[in-house]
Amino acid sequence: MHAPLHKVLVANRGEIAVRVVRACHELGIATVAVYSEADRSALHVRNAGEAVCIGPAPSSESYLRGERIIEAALQTGATAIHPGYGFLSENAAFARMVVDAGLVWVGPPAAAIEAMGSKTRARQRMVAAGVPVVPGTTHAIETEQEALTIARGIGFPVMLKAAGGGGGKGIRKVDHEDEFASAWRSTKSEALRSFKDDAVYLEKFVENPKHIEIQVLADQHGTCVHLFERDCSVQRRNQKVVEETPCPVLPEATRQAMAKVAVQAAAAVDYVGAGTIEFLYSQASGEFYFLEMNTRLQVEHPVTEMVTGIDLVRAQLRIAAGEKLWFAQEDLRQTGHAIEVRIYAESPAENFRPAPGKISGLREPGGPWVRVDSGVYAGYEVPIHYDPMVAKLICWGSTREEATTRLVRALREYRVRGIHTSIPFLTAILSDPEFQGGAYSTGFLTPDRLARLSNAGQNARIATIAAAIARFEADIRPGRPPASTPNQSAWKLAARPGSAR
Repeated sequence: MHAPLHKVLVANRGEIAVRVVRACHELGIATVAVYSEADRSALHVRNAGEAVCIGPAPSSESYLRGERIIEAALQTGATAIHPGYGFLSENAAFARMVVDAGLVWVGPPAAAIEAMGSKTRARQRMVAAGVPVVPGTTHAIETEQEALTIARGIGFPVMLKAAGGGGGKGIRKVDHEDEFASAWRSTKSEALRSFKDDAVYLEKFVENPKHIEIQVLADQHGTCVHLFERDCSVQRRNQKVVEETPCPVLPEATRQAMAKVAVQAAAAVDYVGAGTIEFLYSQASGEFYFLEMNTRLQVEHPVTEMVTGIDLVRAQLRIAAGEKLWFAQEDLRQTGHAIEVRIYAESPAENFRPAPGKISGLREPGGPWVRVDSGVYAGYEVPIHYDPMVAKLICWGSTREEATTRLVRALREYRVRGIHTSIPFLTAILSDPEFQGGAYSTGFLTPDRLARLSNAGQNARIATIAAAIARFEADIRPGRPPASTPNQSAWKLAARPGSAR
């Protein structure tokens, strides 16, 4: 490993910060964690070699304060900064600040972040590079009337999107013209609130598409490869819930064409490092369209690692140190199938209300080809200030059926006490016949299906409590000798994975 990366500061928190710290340690690189006052006892703080407090709990006063992060790096002698994902990971100004401070930025050049950060500029660059994009505008629309005129020309339904958007925010589907004015105002308002930029553009709505993304990896010497696709079509409010690879219904010719276009798109902005090109794929027509590029590591990167054997975080670090890619495109293969679910501290039965609090007990699943990327431990207090994702569970199998079966088993084995989690909801998704068929689209979680699956944990608790009561009544029925421990088996039965307080 080259000298510039002898100590890396990880500018993030939670499971991704733990993930980066571990990769650094495997490469013999010293680590520095940063933390807010709410994260003083967090797992990433415990795992890193050094830790620096950078401010109060609100992210706007800590994890989003780039100058404090750079001060912490200089103070501790760190020579590089890895941003993880979220927070400042796609902030071109911060990337420039890091480089200007004489530090190595473990990510793409600021110019590439800028080129792809604005959705409208990205669409312009992709059109110029010959990449197919969803029909719509390549510029921000100035007025509501202009937007409505364009929508009429394209035909409803359409999507209104924030030009500076991400994370599922600033997006509205408009089915009919009479909904347009309200959707226009709410999209611009959310865009301004979330991204400090109310610029909005418009796209044709693609009916029931697959959301497919291609992982790319590029070094500083002009070599770029793809690491195949991920299917991220199970979404709630435009946020991914389940991810898998390979896509169960993508024809091989389409897979190859999409991957070729992804590399072409990355090359068009002189990309370096790990990134993802996202597409919409129409199962009806077989066509695919560029959606956006994420100029960072993705939450779902582990499924790609599981089927290719490439550690993407280690690759980021080696590329940032100036190494050439140590494999060629023809060396890469997909082996087997991998699926990931995101486990949140939330209550699906209560409209996915965040459920922070103390984790009084924790038992993570294990076994061959089961991976848990976690940022918590027993006794840890999940704070109220941040995204409530606490872990990711990833399983590999030689076939999709085997991977899914293994993941369901692992979810049922998972025990989280003290807080509600999304584990019962995820188990219900994986058991749904449409998901198991593989042809599901981004419209999979319809309101009716979402209501049914989100109540799975609640229904299971009711059923097990009823079973416990029935067992108890049977044990005390006149003329029947009581069991030696009548309540023990009943309460064991009533304990559900990941759902008890």
